[in-house]
Amino acid sequence: MIERLRDNQSVIVAGHRGWKSAYPENTLLAFQEALKLGVDMLEFDLRFSKDRTVVVIHDETVDRTTNGSGRVGDFTLAELRELDAGGWFGKPFEGLKIPTLEELCELLSAYPDVLLNVEVKPSPDAKAVVDSAVAMLERFGYLPRCVFTCFDAEVLAYMHDAHGLKTQGFPGELMSGYTDGPEGTISKMWAVGLSMKLLTPQLARAYEEQGVLAWCYCPDSEQQVFYALGCGTLLMTVNDPLPAMQVREQLSRMP
Repeated sequence: MIERLRDNQSVIVAGHRGWKSAYPENTLLAFQEALKLGVDMLEFDLRFSKDRTVVVIHDETVDRTTNGSGRVGDFTLAELRELDAGGWFGKPFEGLKIPTLEELCELLSAYPDVLLNVEVKPSPDAKAVVDSAVAMLERFGYLPRCVFTCFDAEVLAYMHDAHGLKTQGFPGELMSGYTDGPEGTISKMWAVGLSMKLLTPQLARAYEEQGVLAWCYCPDSEQQVFYALGCGTLLMTVNDPLPAMQVREQLSRMP
């Protein structure tokens, strides 16, 4: 299923942590609203709780996106459940919780065509998170829908070598442990994430010539979307899906 990212000639829109600009990131509400809007893919972040449950949260600590304080890995799942993961974004969202990967998988069961960008955050136990996430996604039958991501080149290589996963890496200066050369980290990458600050037509073309799909983040205005398309990137991870989806609609009406 994921191969259609290379074959499709239309814009592919991935919701960054769900619909990040309008809802508290990495919550089931943010994912649900992005799915209802019609995104093609969801991007989300995974870590272990203290009792080694795979949970969906970006930061190493709970400080920014909950009413708690401390490292995610120092909380059991039950303790994480006690935190408010929505109130920081606005009073209407108070009471939202940090979801587990299993809960997100259950939500996705109603959306069999949605692709998944699974980011495992760098940590000492990141490889074990990969193992657990792969087992969970395989149980639900979702692995063919997935591209896995990590900013740690060693973990990225593990995803590729141990599990045969399609991976999204990043330019070497953004990754830890990056190995240069054609047999290095780039050989483990199916796609490369290029920020709007770095994206140029020349850079996108250079990766494509090496057989690595150029994938940009985060064009959140129509101007940025058109720029990304001009650089040759059809796949884009966005905080606000609306501009990219509106541009796609405009293009679909062109003769």
